[in-house]
Amino acid sequence: MVEPTRADKFSFGLWTVGWRGVDPFGDATRPALDPVEAVHRLAELGAYGITFHDNDLFPIDATEDQRRTRIDRFTAALRATGLVVPMVTTNLFTHPVFKEGGLTANDRGTRRYALCKVLRTIELAAELGAHTFVMWGGREGSEYDSAKDVPAALDRYRESLDLLTRFVVDRRYDIRFALEPKPNEPRGDILLPTVGHALAFIATLEHEHLVGVNPEVGHEQMAGLNVTHGIAQALWHHKLFHIDLNGQRGIKYDQDLVFAHGDLMSAFTLVDLLEYSGTLGSPAYEGPRHFDYKPSRTENIDGVWHSAAANMRNYLLLKHRAAAFRADPEVQEALEAAAVSELRTPTLDPGETPDDLLGDPRTAHFDIDKASERGHAFVRLNQLALEHLLGAR
Repeated sequence: MVEPTRADKFSFGLWTVGWRGVDPFGDATRPALDPVEAVHRLAELGAYGITFHDNDLFPIDATEDQRRTRIDRFTAALRATGLVVPMVTTNLFTHPVFKEGGLTANDRGTRRYALCKVLRTIELAAELGAHTFVMWGGREGSEYDSAKDVPAALDRYRESLDLLTRFVVDRRYDIRFALEPKPNEPRGDILLPTVGHALAFIATLEHEHLVGVNPEVGHEQMAGLNVTHGIAQALWHHKLFHIDLNGQRGIKYDQDLVFAHGDLMSAFTLVDLLEYSGTLGSPAYEGPRHFDYKPSRTENIDGVWHSAAANMRNYLLLKHRAAAFRADPEVQEALEAAAVSELRTPTLDPGETPDDLLGDPRTAHFDIDKASERGHAFVRLNQLALEHLLGAR
């Protein structure tokens, strides 16, 4: 099996390998991880990038000197290892000041503070060469419908994005924004809960070309949605600016398992979509393959690095299986029987009008009984995919 290389563009959040195993029912099971150690260990494993929230590097109440000291240590580690920072984000959810929201908090002072915090982190992202700025609105929502004026909250969300995009334009930063949808947790209901909600919101923005989405496997699946379909729609809109890969087992809390440790077939189809559904079988997505997972709180520090390596290995295994699936002549026959490629043929002829369609004898005399008799071979196709996934072919 090929080992991961920088060319694979695997990246990890500092908050992932640095998660100490705290949950609502239990204390930390691991000591704090030095960000510099994280950089070196991920580089040794074959990752190419590391991402972070501002407060993953320095506490929210850090002085300017403390802030700069920690940034400089981190930057030195990046230089020493060659790791890059492809994405940065801001923590608007941990401190109690954000318990009712950040950019959409009812309190105007909190909103202004949150915006300043994001602006400062954008400056840091530009300093470190990041090209994507993810925005997860984990506290932008409510538990009680009567407590949140949702249209006004969306106005404030749009106001914030318009200000932030103007900021990067004015500063000439090469940075785009990616909204990260999630249906719930930690709020009872979060604004922009799905890819579809986020895409509709983006269409209202002043600089919509600078704003896309950052879908996460678990966030889609915990809402009972098809993650491959969601990513495909983001690609169709040319709005897949970043992606978070992990594992999830059904509709429950956000599990953040190792990638492919949840719905394995979904992981297979997702990798196939990302790697082989572009023009002539090329990758459909060129950005980082970013792992937003949490090492199980059952693991010690060695288990953290074993789990980080497992994410990359699983992705490469699925990429290899998907390539074999596509190259299999029997799969090609099944695809033909299922008429999958026929969907790429426009339903209308060039220049055809509604009147032309209504007068077309092929449509007027279409044999619906004969068409109903046709089998579509979908089960055979899926079985072939499963056999490739299991290594039986």
